[in-house]
Amino acid sequence: MNYPLLDVFWTMLWFFLWIMWFMLLFRVFVDLFRDDSLSGWGKAGWAVFVCVLPFLGVFVYLIARGKGMGERDLRQARERDKAFRSYVREAAAETPQTKPAKADELGKLAALHERGAITDAEYEQAKTKVLAA
Repeated sequence: MNYPLLDVFWTMLWFFLWIMWFMLLFRVFVDLFRDDSLSGWGKAGWAVFVCVLPFLGVFVYLIARGKGMGERDLRQARERDKAFRSYVREAAAETPQTKPAKADELGKLAALHERGAITDAEYEQAKTKVLAA
């Protein structure tokens, strides 16, 4: 039960560095297999290099292809945003006219009819148009 505070600090530091290393390793693999410009043999070569010599492989990958990682992420984020916006536009365009809008129009027509601004025939004709729409 004798574990000094500095040893706890070092243990936590190594643990978090270990977690960050795995996050970086997974990030490299995700980028590697997401890249469309790299051939299958190129992907296999990088994967073997990163698996056999993980520290050197990841650092060389980051040096050689690090700039492209950001560009590929940005391009994919823009494509996702574009697809989302397109979906929202399509969904909004397909929305049928809702009942409250018809109810508002019928309420306005009834108010005009009660004030005498429109005749009974005009009221019935307009009401039929609103309900048919």
